[in-house]
Amino acid sequence: MSAEGAVEDVAPGGDVAAVEARLGYHFRRTDLLREALTHRSAAHQRSGGTGRRGRQPASRRGAGSNERLEFIGDRVLGLLMAEWLLERFPDEQEGALGPRHAHLVSRPILAAIAATMDLTQALDVAEHEARAGVRQVANVLADAVEAILGAMYLDGGLEPARRFVRSAWNEAIIAQARPPKDPKTALQEWVLARGQPLPSYQTVLVDGPSHAPRFVIAVTAGGQSGEGEAGSKRAAESAAAADLLRRIG
Repeated sequence: MSAEGAVEDVAPGGDVAAVEARLGYHFRRTDLLREALTHRSAAHQRSGGTGRRGRQPASRRGAGSNERLEFIGDRVLGLLMAEWLLERFPDEQEGALGPRHAHLVSRPILAAIAATMDLTQALDVAEHEARAGVRQVANVLADAVEAILGAMYLDGGLEPARRFVRSAWNEAIIAQARPPKDPKTALQEWVLARGQPLPSYQTVLVDGPSHAPRFVIAVTAGGQSGEGEAGSKRAAESAAAADLLRRIG
């Protein structure tokens, strides 16, 4: 991946060659890469955004955006990361490999990789969303990285996706000298050590299409609260626990 070298700025939704240079991969089907860089707001804007009653049918919401590629990219990343961890830590069992995996495929790591790749200006978003700063939203950037992985897999198979993962995630995996502790476990240990009630998790919001849902979870413990967002309830709870742990130091 060419994230190590500077490449000229990419016009939003424009020069895919610059993104390819950062990836170190040339797409045979550049339409896949363009789709991977298309936020649902841009797709919604181009489609007119409405059905007969002023709203798209549920089956069509997000059509033309990177949501479908994100769906498969998430699975590709999970597989390739699991494969790599098994190679790198041959003596570790699932109890240690699981937290490593969860950390390495988490939204903060994905967003950091997107920033390293300077994907911000490459994303195709609706004008009003661009003015609102959606290109800087961590979840949007993370989704784009997963969508790019999905596009690479569909275009060239697992091998180019594997090369990208092992290049882009190299620093993150090296930094894992020890398996990270699951945030929910760490938060539970924190409250128990202080004789306080167990953390309470509450679902704040569930939306998004069925193939790419979005969960927002709030957690309360020790008189303070945290919030997390992810594509599964379990991951959102973990993100909420991590947020609360940051708040309490």
